[in-house]
Amino acid sequence: MSTKTDSHDIEVVEKLLAARFSCRAFKSNPVPRIAIERVLGAAQKTASWCNSQPWQVTILGGDALRKFSEVIYKAASEGHHVSDFPFPREYKGVYLDRRRESGFQLYNALGIPRGDKPGYQKQMLENFRFFGAPHVAIITTDEALGVYGAVDCGGYVSSFMIAAQALGIATVPQAALAGHSDVIRAQLGLGDDRRVVCGISFGYADETHPANSYRTSRASIPEAATFIE
Repeated sequence: MSTKTDSHDIEVVEKLLAARFSCRAFKSNPVPRIAIERVLGAAQKTASWCNSQPWQVTILGGDALRKFSEVIYKAASEGHHVSDFPFPREYKGVYLDRRRESGFQLYNALGIPRGDKPGYQKQMLENFRFFGAPHVAIITTDEALGVYGAVDCGGYVSSFMIAAQALGIATVPQAALAGHSDVIRAQLGLGDDRRVVCGISFGYADETHPANSYRTSRASIPEAATFIE
């Protein structure tokens, strides 16, 4: 069995993964349709169980996005919550530590004092303004495929974001949107057999905005992987 020794391909992947971040402030200018379709074409190569390719993607922009934002922002502001998939039961140990680190990095960057719950809430609601992004992609799976379909969609989300990064397009995956799955189905005319996995807001990053000034840490290989020989 031959082994490929040229490191160029892996270096490209490493560069894209290192450059990608969850963008929380976008410029208003839209992404050209040809670039969006290039991202979709690349993401469509994502592997899936039995090649089921369960993802369906609805992309909103322009007036449609503004109208959608008004409806879902209102629902979120009123405390509405309906999710097709259970949210984590709890974060504990290292997972809680990582969650807190990420949250406090964002709040510190924005000048929100620790313990300022109204400030936290205001920033959370920016999810439903899509952080100013000109586009949002809503990712859904087929109800009958259950967790396997959701896992496949997770792979698709990752492929979408890396393909976008390769074209200089910033992204942020948003589980918050999935907490309003009934609103999303109604607004987008989706069938009852579709389950909302998440959204991806995307566009061009506002690199001067403080929300984009920090980067989260990553666990080391020994913390994440075990070798058994």
